[in-house]
Amino acid sequence: MTQPCIICVAITGSLPTKENNPAVPITITEQIESTQEAFEAGASIAHCHVRDDAGKPTSDPERFAALKAGIEKHCPGMIVQLSTGGRSGAGKDRGGMLPLAPDMASLSVGSNNFPTRVYENSPDLVDWLASEMQRYNVKPEIEAFDLSHIVQATRMAQDKRLTGPLYVQFVMGVKNAMPADEPILDFYIETLKRLAPDAQWCAAGIGAAQLQLNEWAIAKGGHTRTGLEDNVRLDRDTLAPSNAALVRRAVQLCETYERPVASWQQAREILGLASVSA
Repeated sequence: MTQPCIICVAITGSLPTKENNPAVPITITEQIESTQEAFEAGASIAHCHVRDDAGKPTSDPERFAALKAGIEKHCPGMIVQLSTGGRSGAGKDRGGMLPLAPDMASLSVGSNNFPTRVYENSPDLVDWLASEMQRYNVKPEIEAFDLSHIVQATRMAQDKRLTGPLYVQFVMGVKNAMPADEPILDFYIETLKRLAPDAQWCAAGIGAAQLQLNEWAIAKGGHTRTGLEDNVRLDRDTLAPSNAALVRRAVQLCETYERPVASWQQAREILGLASVSA
């Protein structure tokens, strides 16, 4: 039986603004409304960042708590995944929302170059974030920007710093990091399967690479991520009207490749997350 495809919607991120695309949701209310539309379109995971009153990224736990509560109310059963990414804070501030015990949180296990800076993830910080996720029973989504991140995640699972089975997202298309290249993606998949046979994988493409990575992931039996955080356009000439529009495009690709779209119940089962009452 073909495994259903989990669609994650990255609703806001840290960088996109309304100047880039008026549909980018910034306030908590806007984010909840946009997530509900994406949920109804077929997304079963919401990858979440929050902004301050000036629209700048923040790790404020109170804002994360309000967003989490709103999603749980208006999107019952949807998997809430909070970001511990480095653009929103520094050091342990990046994990300040983990006591909220979301279903999932992102975890980068190594450093790499971004377009204009180093995305720094020191071993001590990675170990602390991983331990906090275990403490609060939060499933990590490993964000792999480099081959070494895949290897490191499997080592951390082997020595019990991470609770398996792993869920690894291959991120491609970031300038100065890993390009969107199909043979490299194939090697990533092969490497993960060899080192962690029980792992699940997802793929995310940044900017123009989003659609290509959606298609590759769906065709190859993985899960996929879309949303305005990663790409504010449908194509070179057209802004995406909503997160839901990008989710619907991924759903169409699932239909093309005869992959059922995972319901939130199926997504929770695939990822080993607790079931909830909708």
